[in-house]
Amino acid sequence: MVQTVYTYLLPAGKKRIMFEKPLALHRIFFSVCVLTGTNAWYDFRMSFDDPMFRSFYMLNGPAKYFKAEGADIFQGDIWVLNVSGTDLRFTATEILR
Repeated sequence: MVQTVYTYLLPAGKKRIMFEKPLALHRIFFSVCVLTGTNAWYDFRMSFDDPMFRSFYMLNGPAKYFKAEGADIFQGDIWVLNVSGTDLRFTATEILR
């Protein structure tokens, strides 16, 4: 079992792959959290294998956290896009088995 923890500073308007598709192991948990104040309102998007963000989850307001766990969760690339007007710091955790 492997656990990976990342912290990224994502500039306003930029996107990046938060987690790459696992090649040898199987993803059983991942979480993405934007580190801001509890009253801050910043928008970011998360998509699954879609770097063009045609289909995405929008996380904003008090929902600054996304978590998935279990044997049948998504196994491809996970992208994030900072659509807010300010740089955001993200923390991300992934567990592979």
